[in-house]
Amino acid sequence: MYGNDNWINSYLEAILDAGKGAAASAAAAAAAAAPRGDNRPSLLLRERGHFSPARYFVEEVITGYDETDLYKTWLRANAMRSPQERNTRLENMTWRIWNLARKKKEFEKEVANRLLKRRLETERPRLDTTADMSEDLFEGEKGEDAGDPSVAYGDSTTGNTPRISSVDKLYIVLISLHGLVRGENMELGRDSDTGGQVKYVVELAKALSSCPGVYRVDLLTRQILAPNIDRSYSEPVEALASTSFKNFKQERGENSGAYIIRIPFGPKDKYLAKEHLWPFIQEFVDGALSHIVQMSRAIGEEISCGKPVWPAVIHGHYASAGVAAALLSGALNVPMVFTGHFLGKDKLEELLKQGRQTREQINMTYKIMCRIEAEELALDASEIVIASTRQEIEEQWNLYDGFEVILARKLRARVKRGANCFGRYMPRMVIIPPGVEFGHMIHDFDMDGEEDGPSPASEDPSIWSEIMRFFTNPRKPMILAVARPYPEKNITTLVKAFGECRPLRELANLTLIMGNREAISKMHNMSAAVLTSVLTLIDEYDLYGQVAYPKYHKHSEVPDIYRLAVRTKGAFVNVPYFEQFGVTLIEAAMHGLPVIATKNGAPVEIHQVLDNGLLVDPHDQHAIADALYKLLSEKQLWSRCRENGLKNIHQFSWPEHCKNYLSRISTLGPRYPAFASNDQIKAPIKGRRHLTVIAVDSVSKEDLIRIVRNSIEAVRTENLSGSTGFVLSTSLTIAEIHSLLMSAGMVPTDFDAFICNSGSDLYYPSCTGDTPSNSRVTFALDRTYQSHIEYHWGGEGLRKYLVKWASSVVERRGRIEKQVIFEDPEHSSTYCLAFKVVNPNHLPPLKELQKLMRIQSLRCHALYNHGATRLSVIPIHASRSKALRYLSVRWGIELPNVVVLVGETGDSDYEELFGGLHKTVILKGEFNTPANRIHTVRRYPLQDVVALDSSNITGIEGFGTDGMRSALKQLRIQTQ
Repeated sequence: MYGNDNWINSYLEAILDAGKGAAASAAAAAAAAAPRGDNRPSLLLRERGHFSPARYFVEEVITGYDETDLYKTWLRANAMRSPQERNTRLENMTWRIWNLARKKKEFEKEVANRLLKRRLETERPRLDTTADMSEDLFEGEKGEDAGDPSVAYGDSTTGNTPRISSVDKLYIVLISLHGLVRGENMELGRDSDTGGQVKYVVELAKALSSCPGVYRVDLLTRQILAPNIDRSYSEPVEALASTSFKNFKQERGENSGAYIIRIPFGPKDKYLAKEHLWPFIQEFVDGALSHIVQMSRAIGEEISCGKPVWPAVIHGHYASAGVAAALLSGALNVPMVFTGHFLGKDKLEELLKQGRQTREQINMTYKIMCRIEAEELALDASEIVIASTRQEIEEQWNLYDGFEVILARKLRARVKRGANCFGRYMPRMVIIPPGVEFGHMIHDFDMDGEEDGPSPASEDPSIWSEIMRFFTNPRKPMILAVARPYPEKNITTLVKAFGECRPLRELANLTLIMGNREAISKMHNMSAAVLTSVLTLIDEYDLYGQVAYPKYHKHSEVPDIYRLAVRTKGAFVNVPYFEQFGVTLIEAAMHGLPVIATKNGAPVEIHQVLDNGLLVDPHDQHAIADALYKLLSEKQLWSRCRENGLKNIHQFSWPEHCKNYLSRISTLGPRYPAFASNDQIKAPIKGRRHLTVIAVDSVSKEDLIRIVRNSIEAVRTENLSGSTGFVLSTSLTIAEIHSLLMSAGMVPTDFDAFICNSGSDLYYPSCTGDTPSNSRVTFALDRTYQSHIEYHWGGEGLRKYLVKWASSVVERRGRIEKQVIFEDPEHSSTYCLAFKVVNPNHLPPLKELQKLMRIQSLRCHALYNHGATRLSVIPIHASRSKALRYLSVRWGIELPNVVVLVGETGDSDYEELFGGLHKTVILKGEFNTPANRIHTVRRYPLQDVVALDSSNITGIEGFGTDGMRSALKQLRIQTQ
């Protein structure tokens, strides 16, 4: 290999075909220019000084895989004085490049197969759905409204009458769980979780609370007591200063305004990244439920003559908050709104394209399957999904099982015309661009370019000197980029564009605001790699004196940074590979700063409104450099872009955002908590302070009776006051429960309530008659609970589809097919469709059935029970854990005073019985039936969503009275 540079370059050229499209383009261009018969096109380019194959692979092909160490290898190899040592390094690098190119081809094949599989999985069910509705399609469904977003997504209020009562007294709940959330001096950029979403939700809360008709806005987040985190994040309540809207005055009370409410959940002394919050979501929900109930009643005392003022909406931001909002919406029977911000399926595809991790490794690191399932659940439960652009709806949400643009258009048209949707429902997608706070808006120049900013005597902001100290000539126009150092933000391409364009370097300076950092060595590996690459490029292109990269800045100083760029007549640049939101583009326009933005994502639609700059391909560094040079050198273009931005920016103001927001939610409801109604049920549970819930599924009926007897004895021998009640929570029907108890010689009135049919029915037992001889047990059905769970229940349309589906599930023996699932009317009820399974070994996995239901837009909760010999399909807001929350709120029993007994395995909703503020006792032993893989709807390990090491969970061997009593004492259940 000694001295064999040409061999290395030739080898690199031989594998050039494995590179990106740019490689093919380079080869084609070289072939066109080469003499006939020359079969080495890339060598020709190299000889002309336009192309270096090795450098191309290291800087262009490999960067897609984030192999930043290869770039360092390339630099070190070039620095070697010994040709032999240099060639050895380059040969090693060549083989690594070949391996990555091979991985890229494998990934492309995997992507193609995955897309084909998804198309085949969804195509047939979608056709079935269309066929179900084909006999009475209206004109609006046949295609002439396909381009109208108001029909396609329901993004319109035309013809809709506001249905929220007390429109002038709204209580709105926002939820954003991750990151460091506070109202002032936000630490944006401190970590990957404290970024634009934190700023957005805080400003949204402030803006909404300032709107006419809004009485209170609560932003619910996590309380953090970690020693390395500022104490302000541990305060339970933080009042937010409302945004002042012109010509608005509203009478305020003690509980009015905007507040950050911090709910304790998860480890008290640790700050958790968003990927590690999943096991504690139920704990948050229980704490948030308590707060909302108390606040609704407090507001009612202030403004509604004692009648509770329930939230008009519960709005979840991001996937984890989407799960929490769905559970709270179901518990309170109030509408849910969801904003995804950054969707999991996009993140998964992005990580797979990098080629560094397998799907399993990605899930282990990012809990990505939890995130995707949470987003699907949010689609199931939401009335409205807010997107920032049409592209987000059509290209991102359209990837999910629970949403499809064409079907959404058909269903929306049918709803408008009063036609039958056959039990199907699709959430309404609405486009509301993000708002920005205009409070810091300052025009440093008028339209003629004359300065009207601070007088020469006024003191410049300190951040200005912090930036300008980097520059040899600080008077040159400043190109400003504000982005955290992540690979997807594409900062290195921007630096290359600046460094390789001499006219641009001579014309302007570059300022990179890349969050805050103490030292690169203490940063996250990915961020450290990006920042190291940026510094390496600055050194390679010798950009000292031309590029600023300050270590620190305050959130309050960001407007001053924009002002500095405007004062120098500079430009703002934002060229990530894909931009989901684009708030910084709006902020730049608000300050009169023209922009260069990526053509991928939200900036396209922002540009259509503002027309204040140029769009570029983020992969094309020459296009980026040319656009920047054009904008900064053509003064008339700069002035026109500035003027357009200032003229049109009002469309992205918070008042405009809130107007659109409130007009959408005014069409919702009315839905109110069912426990607010005054029915005549008289139940002993009303006086209880504690509950023992028996929810053991994995045992025989004989063992279940023994567990019931022992649990009652364990509690009642220690409790003489009658303050503890008992609830049996099961998939059995009320008739099966009555028969079981009577056959064992037990009295149903030993229980306060029965949660039946997997949580779709709730009964209270009572005795009629004056004497034991003529007494008769009756069961009172909680009809208000039924009204509570009927949200988008498919009813007869769902039943018909399930019967059709059941007929297709067969056991094949040779040429003989035998149906294995049959409708079971005997065990069905109004809100539980039961099916008998004759051979569980031939059942499809539950997650496949749930996927099919979502593709069909049938919003329901399917589960296997009785050892997979029965399939139950119940409403989306029904389950045994949700019924328990209902009982807690309705009858005033605090969840920390509830203990739930479960087995080692259980029905498909088994995992929902863990977590939360209640206590859980696991009964272990051989009496438990083995778990079955088909039971679960999960695509991820149980420990991803359940904190099995929680102090609220304990286990005992067997189900003896002494063991139960010991477990109750261990959990500190007060039985006196």
